[in-house]
Amino acid sequence: MNQGFTGMGRIAATVYEADEMKGFSRTIAQIEWLLVILVLLYQVVQGHNDETTAPIYWGLAAYSAFVVSLRHINIYRNESRWKFAVETCAIIVFITWILYHSGRLESPLVNLYLLTVVISALTLGKLITLLEVALIGACYVFLAYTAPVDSASSIPSAGNFMIQLAPMLLVAYITTMLSAETRSALLRIKEISKTDDLTGIYNIRAFTALANHTHKQSVRYRQSYSIVMVDLDSMKIINDNYGHEAGNRLLKLTVTCIQQELRETDVFARYGGDEFVLLLPQTGMDGAFKAAERVRKTIESTPLSTHGEQVSTTVSTGIATFPEHGKNFAALMNCADQALYSSKKDGRNRTSVSGAAQEST
Repeated sequence: MNQGFTGMGRIAATVYEADEMKGFSRTIAQIEWLLVILVLLYQVVQGHNDETTAPIYWGLAAYSAFVVSLRHINIYRNESRWKFAVETCAIIVFITWILYHSGRLESPLVNLYLLTVVISALTLGKLITLLEVALIGACYVFLAYTAPVDSASSIPSAGNFMIQLAPMLLVAYITTMLSAETRSALLRIKEISKTDDLTGIYNIRAFTALANHTHKQSVRYRQSYSIVMVDLDSMKIINDNYGHEAGNRLLKLTVTCIQQELRETDVFARYGGDEFVLLLPQTGMDGAFKAAERVRKTIESTPLSTHGEQVSTTVSTGIATFPEHGKNFAALMNCADQALYSSKKDGRNRTSVSGAAQEST
């Protein structure tokens, strides 16, 4: 696999990783507020009116303030696994505080630790989950040591201690296994859904997602990027004279030729039929024109071998550049398509820029 396609994979990985992080973040936020609600319900149902009530409400207030600051004041501006690790540790501390003031290991809320184990297993992987289970174990020991002497939750034996932690270890193991298998299946589904069956490159759906990401980055940092539309000039002739199998091999040959001329950061997709589209980040009009010309000349000099013949083939290309030819991705696609139409109308095997700023033959 060449550098261009590797670069596309890196961009796609960034986009999909960001989407996954956002999904995890929403789930964790819901669990955090659910935890707050459960503790409040516990207080209402138990109806405590002693010295433990104030500390529990202070804990609720402090933890709620932490969640609000993290979620709405945006202390962490980007979602990351480090942020999730901080949140899960905060949840463990909060639960331990509540247990300390509600009966310690005899509290009916002791199983709330399982929420942390599930979150960690889903988002942070095996190692971090194991470390957090160890932290929960330390909290168990702390709660047992600080229990009243006559309490049933006084310092447990090693056997009882392991029995109490065993459900959490089991939940952690099962959840991490299921999470890994589910994530692997989703990645395979995503890979299938974003690639073209015949050529193995991105389809237009995946290309659009990546292009929108590039557009946002370009707007933010005031950078140019270009769209290049590429259309085979002789696809119908090849299909009619040599059959569709030859046409399919021509599509694959075209993909190989285009990939040879891509940089690591460029994105390449099959637009449909015999048409392809290129996204060239941080590339102005002149750079896009040179790249399109390299693609055109490489294809022109690479004949298709079929039925014992060397069949020459050419492509026409059309270029549009941000921000000169459009302020959004849809406008650029339209301008590049119009430029491609100009190349086809003016004789094919040429490159045209939107607005006829440049043209090659």
